[in-house]
Amino acid sequence: MDGVDCPRHPASTLLVGREADLELVRSFLDDSVVRGAALLLTGEAGVGKSALLDAVADSAEGRGVRVLRAAGVQFEADISYAGLNQLLLPLFGSFQDLDPLHRDALSVAVGIGEGPPPDRLLTSTAVLLLLRAAARSRLLLVVDDLPWLDRATTAVLGFVARRLVGSNVGLLTASRSGADSFFESGGLTEYRLRPLDEQSSAALLSQVHPGVSPAVRRRIVAEARGNPLALVELPEALTDRQRVSLTAVPAVLPLTQRLRAVFASRVAALPAAARELLLLAALEATGDLATVEAAATGRATLADLGPAERDRLVSLSPDARSLSFRHPLIGAAVVHHASLAECRRAHRALAEVLRDKPERRAWHLGEAAAGPDEDVAALLEEAARHRSRRGDALGAVTALTRAAGLSPAAADKSRRLAEAAYIGADAGGELEDASRLLAGARLADAAGRESLHAAAASAFLLINKDGDIETAHRLLVGAIEEGDHGWEAGNDALIEALHTLLLLCWYGGEPRLWHPLLRALDRLRPEPPELLWVCARTFGDPARTGPAALPRLERLLASVGTDPTRVVRAGTASVYPDRLPDTRAASWRLVEQGRSGSAPVRRHLGALMHLALDHFHLGRWDEAARLAAEGVALCETHDYGFYAWYFQYVQAIVSAVRGDTASSTALTQRIIRWSAPRGAHGARFFACHARALAALGGGDFETAYRYGAELSAPGTLAPYVPHALWGALDLVEAAVRTGRDAEAAAHVAAMRASAMGALSPRLRLLVRAAEALVTPGRPGADLFALALAEDRPERWPFDHARVRLLQGERLRRLRATSEARAELSAALEVFEGLGATPWAARAAAELRAGGQNGAAAAKPGRVALTAQEREVATLAARGLTNKQIAERLLLSHRTVGTHLYQIYPKLGITSRAALRDALDANDTT
Repeated sequence: MDGVDCPRHPASTLLVGREADLELVRSFLDDSVVRGAALLLTGEAGVGKSALLDAVADSAEGRGVRVLRAAGVQFEADISYAGLNQLLLPLFGSFQDLDPLHRDALSVAVGIGEGPPPDRLLTSTAVLLLLRAAARSRLLLVVDDLPWLDRATTAVLGFVARRLVGSNVGLLTASRSGADSFFESGGLTEYRLRPLDEQSSAALLSQVHPGVSPAVRRRIVAEARGNPLALVELPEALTDRQRVSLTAVPAVLPLTQRLRAVFASRVAALPAAARELLLLAALEATGDLATVEAAATGRATLADLGPAERDRLVSLSPDARSLSFRHPLIGAAVVHHASLAECRRAHRALAEVLRDKPERRAWHLGEAAAGPDEDVAALLEEAARHRSRRGDALGAVTALTRAAGLSPAAADKSRRLAEAAYIGADAGGELEDASRLLAGARLADAAGRESLHAAAASAFLLINKDGDIETAHRLLVGAIEEGDHGWEAGNDALIEALHTLLLLCWYGGEPRLWHPLLRALDRLRPEPPELLWVCARTFGDPARTGPAALPRLERLLASVGTDPTRVVRAGTASVYPDRLPDTRAASWRLVEQGRSGSAPVRRHLGALMHLALDHFHLGRWDEAARLAAEGVALCETHDYGFYAWYFQYVQAIVSAVRGDTASSTALTQRIIRWSAPRGAHGARFFACHARALAALGGGDFETAYRYGAELSAPGTLAPYVPHALWGALDLVEAAVRTGRDAEAAAHVAAMRASAMGALSPRLRLLVRAAEALVTPGRPGADLFALALAEDRPERWPFDHARVRLLQGERLRRLRATSEARAELSAALEVFEGLGATPWAARAAAELRAGGQNGAAAAKPGRVALTAQEREVATLAARGLTNKQIAERLLLSHRTVGTHLYQIYPKLGITSRAALRDALDANDTT
């Protein structure tokens, strides 16, 4: 039968994605068994018609419906009434209920009576009478594979189908689309069962073959094109290694015996010339008929495709310029039917006519080669470089792997496998594959020196498993400094190794890790590539070296192009100068390509990272959270455990600014637990920033100060910790709130002395706001106003609203009431729009303290104080000093001051003297 009713797989698995189809057929037949009707189910071979019929039949029987079944069988197609015998077998005992004329005719037809062949009309009428009699309760006929039913049976079924109205009998039949059949379906309802969508295809394949690697799974999903039988069967034809390694999978997937029975038998019946053209088309893969015809010169012409067209194996475009297989597995069946010699001859013919297409020509030459061939290996290596630049990481890995297989010299084989391993680890998303390729490279030339690509691949594999940054860094630095590369800036392997080293340095978060990279950059001749140079200066220590790189960054962003690697690296250079909006369109394009499977996984992840940060700064926090969740899921799917922390950081800061401190804390704890044993101090600094931000919003300034100081010690912007720029204002505010005025002033001085303000308008806003915080009185308020004068506040709404809040607090304390209200109201409006709940509460409390009533100030109602805040407020209301309260509660006097600073605006008061009344009023609200 056509379907996927394979005994080794449960029916529930094989019906993945068919819920809507099953419900539609059930609902139709629920009506049909009342009023009598027939439904013809059609679809391509293997699309799952049999599985759907089984499910409907089981469901009907479960509801008390009697089900009679039959299925066409090829070797019985010439036996008259063989199908009717199969269908009516359970009713043979009921023949006695018919009148003698119809009983005898039907008995002879199904082979249990003797006599001359009965009249067709008489037999058909007898069947209809028998079914109506048997359907005193409900009856459902299920007939599969109509094309293989004998002609006599199909005639009877057609007669019966058009006479079921008013009976309790329903008829459900299935037929392959386009197949010839004697069944007359005119006037019957037809339902076409379509292929599964991509999501359902992936789910089915994952359930039936969970051990298949993600890359191989995507390849099978693409080849199966929604056909459940192909999804179930194709992995069965692969070896264990092929199931987990995309590079080991042949260009044309092999077929199982079951798939060959469905697809290959039709190919075998074609004339030799037609098979020749189909073989060329299957191997050429683009469908270009001009190429196919040229390669077949002297052996076949396009006119020879007629039989394949008539048998619906292929379709030609209206202008006869392109050919497509009705199903991709037909192409696989064509290749399977050809001998190895025929396939090689076809590849050579295609290579000959593709001289102006070097990549495709190299591939065909590689497939035609019968043994080692350095010339072809070199062509494939060059083709791999072109593919890599276009973002086709897996195509590049495949070409390099094939080139390695054709390499006569062990050193060349090792070098090519190592490069394939590096591309696979850096971009392809298949770490297990990369690990096997790297092992193969070392085996191929065990006595040789490890290449730069091998070292870079090893570094990636180390950090994504249980290795640490220090070991990966040492391994890569050793390969770079000991390599025989002449420090040529045009050496691709060296430049890729330096880009990898740059990331390792950043992950490590320690200045000493950067020294070897900076030395290497100075030694490059004639000069470092611009993208590498800019990344090193804007991503390493931007507070000191960033502004000098901005003109070059501007040029890079103007010509970022579509190369996935270049897009992501330009985004990396743009993070701290706040230029991610300039890469937004290219990053979105890369994400969409990644979602469709046409972009390298690592580049997909890089684009997601940058877009998530960009959307956070834009105030689009829901989108930032969605992008981060997508990144986490992608890391889990592809075993890129090392990069998950970056997305968890985005989730943590979104939770922090929204006031979900518990979620933010849980996420940062996860980051710290993961990063500590691996020496990924850069990740720990990100966690510190999120924790400080969460504490600030909640008014826990002591905790905010502790984490801010861990990110960057007061009085200095930590060198080679670029995230110190983003936490600088947090540290200054926490220091001011906890009475650490000297530390706050020292940090502001460090911010002013650095190049931080020259990097971007947002960072200049933060520098001026920090300076205003440590400048008392009206001069400080004027500095806040200067900070807020920066244009386009909509680019960083949260940062602008924070500064407005600080300005409003200052103005209120200066008794500039109307000015304070304007700033606080503006801040409150933005915070509420963003969903920044704790910050909105701070702004509303300040407005209440300033005497504003109405919606803008928010009705106070009962204010929730923490247990410790309640104790501090109660003791202060009794007249105890901060020092006395601190001694009693075993706190520092600074912590007591911080609590009171938060309690006053919460209760809507401005002095200690008002505490008692405010507490009493709050208790009775």
